[in-house]
Amino acid sequence: MDNDSSIAKIAAMLRGEAARLGPGARLPSSREIMRRHNVSPVTVSRALGQLAAEGRVVTRPGSGAYVAQQVARSEDAADLSWQTVALGDRVVDEGPVAELLGVAAEGSVPLTGGYLRPGLRPDRQLAAAAARAVRRPGAWAMPPLPGLLELRRWFAAQAGGDVTAADALIVSGGQAALTHAFRALAAPGTPVLVETPTYPGALVAARAAGLRPTAVPMDREGVRPDLLAEAFAVTGARVFLCQPTLHNPTGATLPAGRRVQVLDVARAAGAFVIEDDFARYLTAQAPPSLASMDRHGTVVHVGSLTKILSPSMRVAAVIARGPAAHRLRAGQLVESFFVARPLQETALEFVGSPAWRRHLAAVHAEIEVRRDALAAALAARMPRAEPHLLPAGGMHLWVRLPAAIDEGALVATARRNGALVSPGRIYYPSEPPGPRIRVTHLAAAHLAELHEGVRRLARALDEVTMDP
Repeated sequence: MDNDSSIAKIAAMLRGEAARLGPGARLPSSREIMRRHNVSPVTVSRALGQLAAEGRVVTRPGSGAYVAQQVARSEDAADLSWQTVALGDRVVDEGPVAELLGVAAEGSVPLTGGYLRPGLRPDRQLAAAAARAVRRPGAWAMPPLPGLLELRRWFAAQAGGDVTAADALIVSGGQAALTHAFRALAAPGTPVLVETPTYPGALVAARAAGLRPTAVPMDREGVRPDLLAEAFAVTGARVFLCQPTLHNPTGATLPAGRRVQVLDVARAAGAFVIEDDFARYLTAQAPPSLASMDRHGTVVHVGSLTKILSPSMRVAAVIARGPAAHRLRAGQLVESFFVARPLQETALEFVGSPAWRRHLAAVHAEIEVRRDALAAALAARMPRAEPHLLPAGGMHLWVRLPAAIDEGALVATARRNGALVSPGRIYYPSEPPGPRIRVTHLAAAHLAELHEGVRRLARALDEVTMDP
């Protein structure tokens, strides 16, 4: 009975027995199998050999056969290498944004981040606004494609000037607004002018749209209009991205005279200015927006509620006029249809309630206290590190390090010491002029933790300085 049929029957029986017993269990001995099924030793040996080849059993001389641990066989794994050829060159680098959005490890002090800390977020008030919002008639119906009229009217009023609700388009957060604007206003392969340094999320969004970010230098008052005019002339660019209020990362705010100059330069170049007004609500002293000063459709304005409320409040508005507005609306429709109506209704409920003004006042007071505390701690513990300026609001200080400091080594050493800061290199479209870090004061749980974070950062700077 040593034929293939007998071997197959014994192998099938042993497979069932192995499945029933589970990994690590001992199978019946060869002698027991021979007795039960009236087969020869050769049949049992070949059946066990077949199961061993399948990875189902492990034989141990002098001990017997045992059910093996089941491990996925390499030949069963999907081969996805073909995608490398099909996808072509990599065009989206999420690294800088992922770095900014990373969650601090337990025990670390976050001196980086772009959102309000949990204790400062109006979570309870937002929940109440959401409860009211979903009870509104039609709350779960499809909204108007450009966004709720009342919400567009509110964003238009925030932008100021003669901006109307008809100029506003509701989109899913400021990052989506920048992406829409880049794709709508510039053709792939063309340059886009950016302040240097600038927000890393804007750089990756521009590159993902196929654009070439080109640096325009700044000083303590923001972008230099003379160099902006030169950059337009040299590159032929037709788009300039600007953060005129509490620029990220430097904290600079363009004075009124420069705002007029920037608009004049852009208009003379036949170019758009994307005004990323992300920090308007992070100061009690926000100047008039560029959009409020624009009479010629030069400015495409981005306003957002995310920074001032919650990272999950992905509600922003893009304000534009003329063919640019039509193209923006078309891009939004094709890419995502519209922003979920319950989220729009919640935003509208909150900004229309007394909680909005109370929240703004609380945030402004907290920012002032923490900004001053961070500046004082840096001056006391890291006198060789020089803040670019003391901004009128915002979340960060932009800090210049001694020229001999290895920025990457400092950031890594600080992380090991339990303090997280943002490396300056990610804010530049090309080579940075020297070592910089962005230090955030609003992410720490309280002032004591903020001071502890600076102490750990200072220790890291000392360690890096002592290294040969």
